[in-house]
Amino acid sequence: MADNGEMSFWDHLDELRGNIFRSLTAVCALAVVVFCFKSYVFDGLLLAPARSDFFMYRLMKSDFSMNLVNLEISAQFFIHLRVSIVLGFVLAFPYVVYELWKFIAPALYEREKKAIKGAFLFSGLLFYIGIAVGYVLVLPFALNFFQGYSVSDTVTNTVSLKSYISMFMSLVLMFGIVFEFPAVIAALSKMGIVSRDDLRNGRKYALVAVLVLAAIITPADPMSMVIAAAPLYLLYEVSIIVCSKESVE
Repeated sequence: MADNGEMSFWDHLDELRGNIFRSLTAVCALAVVVFCFKSYVFDGLLLAPARSDFFMYRLMKSDFSMNLVNLEISAQFFIHLRVSIVLGFVLAFPYVVYELWKFIAPALYEREKKAIKGAFLFSGLLFYIGIAVGYVLVLPFALNFFQGYSVSDTVTNTVSLKSYISMFMSLVLMFGIVFEFPAVIAALSKMGIVSRDDLRNGRKYALVAVLVLAAIITPADPMSMVIAAAPLYLLYEVSIIVCSKESVE
């Protein structure tokens, strides 16, 4: 870290407060925009994977459909509010990353800045790719499995809107976060912390970790696990490609 003698602890704290305030302002502003487009956000985006006409079910040749119900009188409003805030963060993610970069950049040496800057620029794209993979590939398989699973023929699945949205958000956002892995590895590599050989030697451990992670975030259905594990392991191979051949001294 570079020694910045011109700023005191309170100066850094004040700068951090400004970064956080601007980031929250961007998230809230975009959340208001999302809130105003309720029909498009829910009917066109969030609830599409629950309908039989979702394009992935046609590809899967599945007749899956899910009838959602609301069980609490205030649930729909608070779900609408929660979704707006989460999507506000998703849309503001590149700007949040930019504000984070602005805060940490002055404390870095030039070599460290060059190493991390590229990773920060790449992180936004990877985040959105991860969200797309979770939404298009993993979520439909998970919903199809859970809807069809039953412990007894006498039990009928009645899915609440709250339960559906919780699964939607956690699964899709998790893939967005996990897809940041190559950007993190690229930064660590250029800073001399990891090398390409280190990652190559860790392939078997990475495969086990990916399978365990896929089992956690998807149901115990072999096809769903494969659908989830394939892009996750591909991320590891991409990380090997973007990683430097040797650690920097």
